[in-house]
Amino acid sequence: MTGISLRYRVATPEDIGLLLPLINSAYRGEESRAGWTTEADLLISERIDASGLLDKIQSPDTVILLAADGNDVLASCCELVWRPEKGIAYFGLFAVNPKRQGGGIGRQVLLYAEDYASRQWGAYKMEMTVIWLREEIIAWYARRGYRKTGETRPFPYADIGNGKALRGDLYFEVLVKDIQERN
Repeated sequence: MTGISLRYRVATPEDIGLLLPLINSAYRGEESRAGWTTEADLLISERIDASGLLDKIQSPDTVILLAADGNDVLASCCELVWRPEKGIAYFGLFAVNPKRQGGGIGRQVLLYAEDYASRQWGAYKMEMTVIWLREEIIAWYARRGYRKTGETRPFPYADIGNGKALRGDLYFEVLVKDIQERN
């Protein structure tokens, strides 16, 4: 596990300029190839734009968590969406600076997000979606207790904006983990 001490906080609209480069560099474009989470061979586009990120930050059932290192440099972020009708928190928009991937930051942030969803909302499960072709990412989550549900969800081709998908067979696998006993 990494020896990096992280500090967490919930994002505000003022953080958009800080978050966009981190998120987009972790998923798409040449910079994303420095890490192992790149989708650059699957999609040509930004992962999210300022308007989409603002919508998430302002949504009442959503938080974007920021994780900064001891020098107050943004190292990672993730999105949590509370689905109270199911007792489930959705985990997404997970980004670790590509040059810092593989050092345990992602593991720490995931654990913090699980704890946050359990403490703040009483969530008993964490759910996420991963592009089915990303076997190494699915395996990483499996090592952290997530399991495939057998459910799939369509890929939002219409929401790519000015980008394009490099494949027409994309869809998401749904993964889930129990994060606390249900009362």
